Amino acid sequence: MTQKTPLDERAVLLVAGLADLAVSTIGSAAGTLRALLRRSDTADLARGAEQDLRARGRLVLDRYASAPTAHLEVLAQHVLARQAASASRQP
Repeated sequence: MTQKTPLDERAVLLVAGLADLAVSTIGSAAGTLRALLRRSDTADLARGAEQDLRARGRLVLDRYASAPTAHLEVLAQHVLARQAASASRQP
């Protein structure tokens, strides 16, 4: 059976777990950074990363810069298209 732990103890365990995760993530990132700095093509990697980030930023700005078409306007366009289609079918 599972034992119920007090709220304070659960909060402390949660914070300790998050701290451990942060420390291990930072350690892993530091090791990766050290490995990248030892590479001879670090400048090429940095340029490629910069290009990727700029392209990603452009996509994000394009996605959010254009306002979505208004819902009622879309419905009105559908109605007009149906009316035009039915009018062209009538003799």
